[in-house]
Amino acid sequence: MTAARPRVAVTLGNPAGIGPELIARLLADPETTAAADIVLISDEDELKVAGADSGAPIAFATEPADGLPLLHDNGSARPVPRFRRRESTAEGGRWALANLRSTLDMAGRGEVDAILFAPLNKTSLHLAGMTENDELRWFEKVLGVEGFTSELNVLPGLWTARVTSHVSIGQVAEGVTRENVVSAGRLLHEVLLESSVDEPRIGVCALNPHAGEGGKFGRHEIEIIGPAVEDLAGEGIDVRGPFPSDTIFLRAKEFDGILTMYHDQGQIAMKLLGFDGGVTIAGGLPVPICTPAHGTAFDVVGEGLANTGSVRNAFDLAVRIGGRRRVG
Repeated sequence: MTAARPRVAVTLGNPAGIGPELIARLLADPETTAAADIVLISDEDELKVAGADSGAPIAFATEPADGLPLLHDNGSARPVPRFRRRESTAEGGRWALANLRSTLDMAGRGEVDAILFAPLNKTSLHLAGMTENDELRWFEKVLGVEGFTSELNVLPGLWTARVTSHVSIGQVAEGVTRENVVSAGRLLHEVLLESSVDEPRIGVCALNPHAGEGGKFGRHEIEIIGPAVEDLAGEGIDVRGPFPSDTIFLRAKEFDGILTMYHDQGQIAMKLLGFDGGVTIAGGLPVPICTPAHGTAFDVVGEGLANTGSVRNAFDLAVRIGGRRRVG
């Protein structure tokens, strides 16, 4: 499938964090605007702050113009004075959610093919009234999605998906069901195909130490995860496991994707393998939504230390998948 030039909606994330300066630096690279038609969900004040923090003023247009991002002001009332910096606030959370909702509305109308958002702060989102555990569940609600969804984490050459995500450790075991393992494995396979991996190889993590040690340390591997792997293989997916989670990432080159059972099982490994380049994508939604895998980094806001590796990779992934969906 040949990709087309996609339309990508971009938000600057939490206004108190490093998101605005990351997006400013991303847009300063001519390759960014050459790769996609960009719609900035923001306002002129936020763009000025982002340009000042980054040392890279953002050029934009208020009407469609070749080579320039199009500014879309969603009409949200900006507080006066402007957002407090380096802090979790309800005002910052409301601004971030309003901008994200605009991107979802655009996607629903077919006006954009992919979404990129800079880092969010969950405390701010909850102060602003978001009742869901995380933004993925909020996306599901706004978009009316009822099927299985999962956050996927991406480094060059390796993807991970989770069977459970933002739940307590005490809730993990009950969430690891045969149905959920199959759904997460199928989703990982589909997104790998969509991201140009032609024959995805997937490894599956065990839940218990030593993959359960033959049932001595738990029977999830025998009764749930192993049968789910067989189900996936029966669908023609190249899948193996379950493997002990403390060694599977040592053999990561054997796989294009690794299916983990809970959040930290994959996140610790991925952040050690490449913290400055990681991407998170919301899988199972009708529009690809990508973001850097790191947080808002309040401690380095405005100091010129924000690393653009992850936001660049997130943008490139949004362009790649959005372009393929635009054709497909």
